[in-house]
Amino acid sequence: MSNFKMTLQYEGTRYQGWQRQESTDNTIQGKLEALLSKMTEQKIEVQGSGRTDAGVHALGQVANFHADTEMTPEEMLEYINRYLPEDISVISLEQASERFHSRLNARGKTYCYRVICSGLPHVFDRRFAHMITEDVDIDAMCWAAGYLLGTHDFKSFTSNKRGKKSTVRTIEEIRIERTGSFSMKRQGIEDEIRFTYSGNGFLYHMVRILTGTLLEVGTHKRKPEEILEILASGSREMAGELVPAKGLTLMEVRY
Repeated sequence: MSNFKMTLQYEGTRYQGWQRQESTDNTIQGKLEALLSKMTEQKIEVQGSGRTDAGVHALGQVANFHADTEMTPEEMLEYINRYLPEDISVISLEQASERFHSRLNARGKTYCYRVICSGLPHVFDRRFAHMITEDVDIDAMCWAAGYLLGTHDFKSFTSNKRGKKSTVRTIEEIRIERTGSFSMKRQGIEDEIRFTYSGNGFLYHMVRILTGTLLEVGTHKRKPEEILEILASGSREMAGELVPAKGLTLMEVRY
């Protein structure tokens, strides 16, 4: 049995997240396992670097699987992309060491969350960005983000109330930038805010709750210093709203 590592992209709009489910075959993992099992004529289990939620996208998701096959990685890649749905694509596939595990060996991840501040509909951004009508204070959000850097217990920033695992994580960087959305770049209008998070790992809904909280700072519903109180409280109720999944993209997994 050989171990294969693949990097893939997907638009998560019409899928029920990454993880396979008994109630539906409409998941990214489920689609991959069905196709790989047919290709190799054996049951294949795919291990992902993490579970993206329903509606979340990926530019650099990483997964691995074991298979007994005489096909080369190049032949497998061609077959997979020929039969995958058009909103899922494997962009690289290679044989990995036997000990490689896409989740257990991951050392860090980067996510990007897109927010568009506009009162106008954005047809070409609607599936990839959260739309708000208010403008935001970038400086206030950057100030607040500074309190989140480093190693903290992020229990307040997860929706998983029953988890027994540690909620301590390290955020290495939060970058908040104003740019032009796809719809408005030609007009030179900077109506999009991009939140980029890099860290050693992220909890269930963590990036979306962090973004919702920072947006409340940016719209002056909170003060930047309140981040310290939220962290200390360990209470989900203290943090901001959970912003929609469609604005979130997994950009990179580091090993």
